[in-house]
Amino acid sequence: MPSSRFRETLISTGTRAAAALEALLRRIPAVQRRLEAQYETLLAEIEPSLKPYRNEVPAYARLPAVGRSRNDILAEMRRLAERETPRWREGFVSGAIYHGDPDHQAFLSQAYAIHAASNPLHADLWPSIARYEAEIVAMTASMLGGVPGVCGTVTSGGTESILLAMKTYRDWARERRGVRHPEVIVPRTAHAAFDKAAHYFGIRLVRIPVDADFRADVAAARRAITRNTIALVGSAPSFPHGVIDPIADLAALAGERRIGMHVDACLGGFVLPWARQLGYPVPPFDFSVPGVTSISVDTHKYGYAAKGTSVILYRTEDLRRFQYYVAADWPGGLYVSPTMAGSRPGGLSAAAWAAMVSIGEQGYLEATRRILETARRIRCGIESIPELRVLGDPLWVIAFTSTRLDIYRVLDQMAQRGWHLNGLHHPPAIHICVTLPHTQPGVADRFIADLRDAVAAVRREPRARGGMAPVYGMAASLPFRGVISDLLRRYLDMVYRV
Repeated sequence: MPSSRFRETLISTGTRAAAALEALLRRIPAVQRRLEAQYETLLAEIEPSLKPYRNEVPAYARLPAVGRSRNDILAEMRRLAERETPRWREGFVSGAIYHGDPDHQAFLSQAYAIHAASNPLHADLWPSIARYEAEIVAMTASMLGGVPGVCGTVTSGGTESILLAMKTYRDWARERRGVRHPEVIVPRTAHAAFDKAAHYFGIRLVRIPVDADFRADVAAARRAITRNTIALVGSAPSFPHGVIDPIADLAALAGERRIGMHVDACLGGFVLPWARQLGYPVPPFDFSVPGVTSISVDTHKYGYAAKGTSVILYRTEDLRRFQYYVAADWPGGLYVSPTMAGSRPGGLSAAAWAAMVSIGEQGYLEATRRILETARRIRCGIESIPELRVLGDPLWVIAFTSTRLDIYRVLDQMAQRGWHLNGLHHPPAIHICVTLPHTQPGVADRFIADLRDAVAAVRREPRARGGMAPVYGMAASLPFRGVISDLLRRYLDMVYRV
């Protein structure tokens, strides 16, 4: 039996060889023409769902010669919103909408409107926004085992929080340790935002395997550390499978090697503390764990704020300072920015603060209780279907697969029944991220009943055409990442096409 290090080397070598072969094949005109034809076919099947209003409302490829009336514009916007609202409000969507109550939404809109003109870049003009952001950070830190010195900033979302953490470790390691070729070690299940950070900031991402329960392999992390390693990463929980990495073990390793330890709690930061209070098995994951040096957590997920806010926390102010951008010799004056953006919408920070203060500890505890009880019912329902198997041991983000059926056909069948679920691969699977809309009466039962029907439909017609199954099937079966990347870029081209 070859060693783990040998297997990892083989996988890495195979990946590089596949990439080289792909680059060679795609230079052949006939191959490129065939790929383009396949892209067009797949995208043509997806386009109607992305452009449902194409023949219903005016499209603007240039400014109108004369501006439309505000009343007409608002009426049109309301009509479109009213068509889109029922699907998520009635609990047909995995994740995406985490609260959904109309009164809560109206409250957040009012808080935003009060501060719609504000900009945190100008803290002297809007000191109220600076206060809200400071208190958002402090309340979040307190919830996540904050000890004296824990600090952070408000960001635009989980991706920016992760980007900033990686940029911070890069700059810290460059100044304090002289590291010029930084490396970050991440489980293969870590969020794609870490890939984006590596791409943007010139960091080498070293991926380690996960075990049979989809948790990071600590022994592999230890083997992967080099003199260029600047940080380890763990998820609490991971986006694909909803399981928590062994944070305490990874943090102990990071502390031993005197490197950073980032916990991605974007999905779980506002659930796990309350789940622990409710008696659920939550392993240590926050600043109560020695060695954890930063945590990302999204206020706009289970913090129930409006979309567009997150928090990045650091154990010390000294570390946080490496996140800031300062220009001391610009002709435009002294410039300092805490995050990626310069100007930011202060209304979003005001709404996030309002959400947290209005809900309070009791509200978050009750919301978590409802979500975890609903998730347990959904998980039991999935496990009662013989063709399906739940992956890992999740609490509320439940991934499942099948060894008997094409799971992506099941995904398409659920879409036909109105459900918007998340397709996964490596291995092929689906997940449902349970949120408050799913806790409404009858939603869990409807999900289980529809899933049974979807499985039965795929069993009857396993080779049905159309939907997203061909796209996910291609992504899962092809060894060539570039082909899938090209397809996704063309998808974005289509999104922005008028």
